[in-house]
Amino acid sequence: MMTRDEYVQKLKTQLDQWNSEITKWEEKTKSAQTKMKGDYDNQLKALRSRRDEAMTQLRQVQAASGEAWMDMMRGADEAWARLRDAFSKARSHFEKK
Repeated sequence: MMTRDEYVQKLKTQLDQWNSEITKWEEKTKSAQTKMKGDYDNQLKALRSRRDEAMTQLRQVQAASGEAWMDMMRGADEAWARLRDAFSKARSHFEKK
């Protein structure tokens, strides 16, 4: 069983990777043509929203006391799954253009 600190570190590491990808895609958006720029902006907006949701879950896990963090972990896992799906969709969108 993973400790809270190990779990938080795992989430932070994944979040750092996703933030790196968002930065890369933001640069790609800046050089995109007008039509593609709108598509990219929409994808980035959705990703940022999911990322913010996941960060909220991360903060709640960090702040949870004792055994309560285990319950918080379930919510964080769900938020992370939604973010992972959003990143997968965005990745295919950004890499095909």
